[in-house]
Amino acid sequence: MIVVLSKSVSSHDKEMLRIYLRDRGFTVREQFFGEDAIIGASGKGIVDIRELGLLPGVERVAATSKPYELVSRETRAEDTIVTVGADPSLPGVRIGGSRITVIAGPCAVESREQIMETAALVRESGAVMLRGGAYKPRTSPYAFQGLGMQGLEFMKEAGEAQGMPIVTEVVSPEIALQMKDLTDMFQIGARNMQNFELLKKVGSLGKPVLLKRGPSATIEEWLLSAEYLLAAGTADVVLCERGIRTFETYTRNTLDISAIPVVKGLSHLPVIVDPSHAVGIRAKVSSAALAAIAAGADGLTVEVHPRPDEALSDGPQSLYPEQFERLMRDIEALAPVVGKELLRTPHPAAIRSFHGFSPLDGEETRAVGEKPVAFCGENGAFAEQALMRAFGEGVPRLQVKSFSGIFDAVLEGSAIAGVVPVENSQTGSIHENYDLFLRYGDIAIVGEIKLRIVHCLIADERASIDSITIVRSHPQGFAQCKEFLDKHPQWILEPATTTAGAVASIVREGAVKVAAIAGEAAALAQGLKVIKAGIETNPLNYTRFVIISRRVGDRAPVPPSLGSLSPNKASLVFSVPDEPGALFGCLKILSDRGINLSKLESRPIQGKPWEYLFYVDVGVPDTTGDFEKAIGELKAKTRDFHHLGAYRASL
Repeated sequence: MIVVLSKSVSSHDKEMLRIYLRDRGFTVREQFFGEDAIIGASGKGIVDIRELGLLPGVERVAATSKPYELVSRETRAEDTIVTVGADPSLPGVRIGGSRITVIAGPCAVESREQIMETAALVRESGAVMLRGGAYKPRTSPYAFQGLGMQGLEFMKEAGEAQGMPIVTEVVSPEIALQMKDLTDMFQIGARNMQNFELLKKVGSLGKPVLLKRGPSATIEEWLLSAEYLLAAGTADVVLCERGIRTFETYTRNTLDISAIPVVKGLSHLPVIVDPSHAVGIRAKVSSAALAAIAAGADGLTVEVHPRPDEALSDGPQSLYPEQFERLMRDIEALAPVVGKELLRTPHPAAIRSFHGFSPLDGEETRAVGEKPVAFCGENGAFAEQALMRAFGEGVPRLQVKSFSGIFDAVLEGSAIAGVVPVENSQTGSIHENYDLFLRYGDIAIVGEIKLRIVHCLIADERASIDSITIVRSHPQGFAQCKEFLDKHPQWILEPATTTAGAVASIVREGAVKVAAIAGEAAALAQGLKVIKAGIETNPLNYTRFVIISRRVGDRAPVPPSLGSLSPNKASLVFSVPDEPGALFGCLKILSDRGINLSKLESRPIQGKPWEYLFYVDVGVPDTTGDFEKAIGELKAKTRDFHHLGAYRASL
């Protein structure tokens, strides 16, 4: 049983609560859990929960039906997001929520050169945390046991050089304190999952912990080990499924994919997967990793070695750098399908560059967390979901009432960036927003997010599908759900500025016979119910959002949360002279330079009948010189040329 204390509880009230619970047969412990001060009461005591909830200083009481309390979703309904490695110069890595976190590195730290090389390689491919063993518990006493504290020092140096927090295994309570200042996250290995003295010691140090499941542990035993860590004092625990021991011998272990959704239903803690130890065969690791993401894992920890054949530990299951790079591309492509985004974090140099770049007055820019990101719509809007994918759940947000309001907020400096929808996979381009880029020449595209759109019919709790007479949504929402709406021709369709705004209007009016088409998040935000989910005509329904920032001179600052990978896509707008082959000549410039054309669309020029602008998306080749030369040639051959921005495409 968990007693959550009110923010204003007095010392006297807390002491009276302790006495009250002890007198009724409970063992009492007090600690902080996130932002809440709590009193945990365990044992075979008997108490009237209603009476307990009325005592001074008590905000609420959570009684769980499970033997684990702190890790239970009955105690905390919302997902926990664990932040690792945050300090004044780095934003830290967040595990959990809407983004997929990838940890990578060698099984063991073998030398300074090896870990420095590996860190640079995995960082370049998109990993955001560095793993590696300084202490290695091995089955054979003659196997490589790691470099100990020297190896941890090498690893810390490599992590700092690449701006990556590190996670490493702790094998005994005696060395945990020595390791505390050198690691950002402790790992409790599978063999030590039920080393309770180690769990209590590591938990008491208050650092984030990665807890691997034991080879023969049940899910309940695994969660009870996590309970030890939370009860000892840490609030940040990440669960790691790494395969269990079964009768099967074709793989090292058997990856328990079913454990991912089961544990996420039982516990609020984030769950990641170690596919390397799960299968133990290099060729099978990527398939297992993608299966884990599809099953709902919050991230992966993957073994990568520059030369696996020379590895001193677990070489056969370690990926070559090129295999890891391919896996990261596959994860990036899969993530939007499961409603997530691959987490990218910036190199320290990128953060320094961004924070030293002020688009307003030439002075040092405030930390990015102090300025909001703008979006159009109410809480729960698809744009807000895209915003959180790009910047994380904790970023400050600025709601505006129109798409032009996003551009205004970024231009004026009241928002550090904005999130703007520009295209849907079913209904095409959102021309209003493309036109805004021409009006706001000082705004540039600096990033891209593709969000899967799942539409729901949303209404008041008292409503039913038979009682509805009016349905509201953005016109794009109506178009994307045409097949469903055609089955209900009696409904009156009322357009709204945004889908989430349509949901909010039902609450404002207290309407019972009005429904809205929007995402489930909008229903949750407004306290309404989903009458029917998945009503979009085509389930392969995606909206492309772009991240915008203000230009200064010939560049625009890229928010650090978007990562530091070089651009691979650019958006251009231009018109051509009214002469034969004019457009062909422009496209030939791109072809001759080896630049791939991914989108070509024409739009009428306002105020110039029968004249058109061409909206073009192209790939940015690795040889940026060719791209710059192509831009120069296009400027000379076109009219009204606009370079909307070069950015990292969302696959």
